[in-house]
Amino acid sequence: MDTNTIQRPRILLHDPTLRDGHHAVAHRLDADQLRAYATAANAAGVPVVEVGHGNGLGASSLQIGRAKLPDPVMLTTVREALTTSKMGVFMAPGWGTADDLRAAVDRGADVVRIAAHCTEADVTERHLGVVRDLGAEAQGVLLMSHMARPDRLAEQCALLVKFGAQAVGIMDSAGHYLPADVIERIHAITEAVDVPVIFHGHNNLGLAVANSLAAAEAGATIIDATARGFGAGAGNTQLEVLVAVLERRGFDTGIGLRAILAAADLAQERLMEAPPRIDSISVASGVAGVFSGFKKPVLQAALRAGVDPVDLFLALGERQVVAGQEDLIGDVTRQLKAAAR
Repeated sequence: MDTNTIQRPRILLHDPTLRDGHHAVAHRLDADQLRAYATAANAAGVPVVEVGHGNGLGASSLQIGRAKLPDPVMLTTVREALTTSKMGVFMAPGWGTADDLRAAVDRGADVVRIAAHCTEADVTERHLGVVRDLGAEAQGVLLMSHMARPDRLAEQCALLVKFGAQAVGIMDSAGHYLPADVIERIHAITEAVDVPVIFHGHNNLGLAVANSLAAAEAGATIIDATARGFGAGAGNTQLEVLVAVLERRGFDTGIGLRAILAAADLAQERLMEAPPRIDSISVASGVAGVFSGFKKPVLQAALRAGVDPVDLFLALGERQVVAGQEDLIGDVTRQLKAAAR
């Protein structure tokens, strides 16, 4: 048999550089930056380019940060730059609404992700239905997935499918997983559903690429990754590295390595002051299982109060805080300061 005719397993890479990366720059990317990276990702053959405020559609706010551009401008800018890549958006019920979904699809969103906390898939039912009615691809993802057992995640993913999700999966929002954790969870989910399974990693413990490879080998077929790992805290799975690793392992990504390396170089030059790095706070966040996007507000609160940010992250982890509960940072900081006295 001609080995060149053997079909390699395909992994679809979903690129949220222009959404998750917003966390790293206080949601301040401008239209020229969005256009430049979208053009480069499109040229590299990235299947899906996701755009928006770091917390998704409708999330621009004083509580978690106002975006430099409103959602319609971000979507229109990126849509115009994509000639072959699909455009993706992300929404968490409570931040965004059905009207936000309609506006996004009207502006060319092809793939719409509805996100929920890992034990609260039931809040996605209405919005997944809206996405299906609008004719876009509906996906469901579970946030902070390390906070639930594999069997519970599988049950929740099955609910997402019941509500209309055409792909489902988990986000390692805190960068807490080891590869064995990922394998156990992806196996459980693939046994429970008959749609593509998604994995989204963060790099707090330096394992985002290893975890993403583990997910692919366990049966996930949609993997998230960003240029230079541009994202919250220690960053996401690094896209250009993952392309090289998956290709070496025998998976087909459909992305040109030289072109994605060029896109990553452009992203570092145009989007970020410096690539994400794993510092002591990132490690503490990963160990504590706290959302990576808490890094900046935790550092600010700790500095003002004169408390150790590592202690603050560990205390937040004990309270199992999740994205959207940023107001608890101040409460826990005051408790630590009082205890120190």
